[in-house]
Amino acid sequence: MSASSEDLTGSPPIPATRVIPISTRARRAGTWGLLFLAALFVLDRPLFDWGSDDVLASAGHDFDRIRPAITAALVAHLQDRNSSLSTEEQRRVIEAVLRSSRRYDLDPYLVTAVLLVESDARPWAVSGKGAVGLMQVMPYMAEKLPLAGNLTTIESNVEAGCFILSDNINRLGEAKGISSYFWGRRIRGVAYLEKVQETRARVRGASTS
Repeated sequence: MSASSEDLTGSPPIPATRVIPISTRARRAGTWGLLFLAALFVLDRPLFDWGSDDVLASAGHDFDRIRPAITAALVAHLQDRNSSLSTEEQRRVIEAVLRSSRRYDLDPYLVTAVLLVESDARPWAVSGKGAVGLMQVMPYMAEKLPLAGNLTTIESNVEAGCFILSDNINRLGEAKGISSYFWGRRIRGVAYLEKVQETRARVRGASTS
């Protein structure tokens, strides 16, 4: 109920308040407005921004070399395997790796290494056990993920793989998390881990070779 309605029904008058000069009120409103906008800016910032050079440097990555290194490693791998992946498909793979690495706080060199080890960078790859695509994701593991497209598409497959890899690493640590990506709960040996680590080192150094 509004104040004017209360006056009409006989309610006691509202005590007078001290009048603040317009200029002072305007200054106070401006100050509070700036504080409010600053708060929104701080709250809206991501906790880990891969687009920031400072954050990338502190994370051990050189932002200027990430894309060239991944591109060089991918192209060299495809040439070595005589792959028929088109230039446009190569571009989509690289962009998907960078985007999903940022989203799930993963080393993009690691994501590229897993992709190369798992599928030889073949989006159409299907394993004997039914694992699909670049990151060789089992369809039942991706059923509950909010993927934008079909699991066989480049972008959705890389994102699903990054989600699973990130979850493994967060729960088990990096070494066991990587191994678990291949073995599942029962890790048997370190051969897969060593292969991924060797491939990651190759990807990281690709831009300087």
